[in-house]
Amino acid sequence: MHAFPAFFPLTGRTVVIVGVGEAAKAKARLLESSPAEIVLVGEDERAADPETYAGAVLAFICVVDEGLAERAADAARAARVPVNVADRPQLSDFFTPAVIDRDEVVAAVGTGGTAPMIASLLRSDIEARVPLGAGRVAALLGRMQQEVRAAFPDLVRRRSFLRAALSGPAAQAAIAGQTTRAEALLRESLTSHAPPAGVVRFVDGRGPADQLSLSAARILAEADVVIADEDANKAVVVLARRDA
Repeated sequence: MHAFPAFFPLTGRTVVIVGVGEAAKAKARLLESSPAEIVLVGEDERAADPETYAGAVLAFICVVDEGLAERAADAARAARVPVNVADRPQLSDFFTPAVIDRDEVVAAVGTGGTAPMIASLLRSDIEARVPLGAGRVAALLGRMQQEVRAAFPDLVRRRSFLRAALSGPAAQAAIAGQTTRAEALLRESLTSHAPPAGVVRFVDGRGPADQLSLSAARILAEADVVIADEDANKAVVVLARRDA
């Protein structure tokens, strides 16, 4: 892993975008659905002033002039703000990934700034598998997080409950936008959920990993215990949950 993926909370925060061209407009479109305050700065002396970036959580520099790009990046860092400089990975503290935005659920694919087209293609594949209402399900679980934790203090039982809930009637109601019904169904299931009996599943681990079925990949991602033969393809084994 050459770059560590991280998510920056944007509620109540400020993001600075410097530039007037298409690259700056693209960054603004990327962030238009976020709760952050977006500050647009032209290609003038303000771009090289650290005060322009004071208090911001992120800065995007989208200018053609090399000298201005360097001065703007230095100014952002002087204000202790992580900076991304469009088309100049050597000047950037972070890289902009291809984003799948489902409100509360956000997925991102990055290539360390080296091959954005690959990231975009992968995003399209992943986006087709993430339902539009996934964010509503995440919001439902977020609202009821404390109730779920109180009902299932044991992590293994809680994970079992949540796994069932994600494919149950409460999640379907949330996806459909039926917020009140979704909360009622989830609250009802807190008292009626019984942990399922243990299940043993077999996955062909010979690889290659890109030929695994979606069902096999999901089994690996959900397993609590993974037993792998010594000759199992490493690219298949790493699809298992890190804490399994």
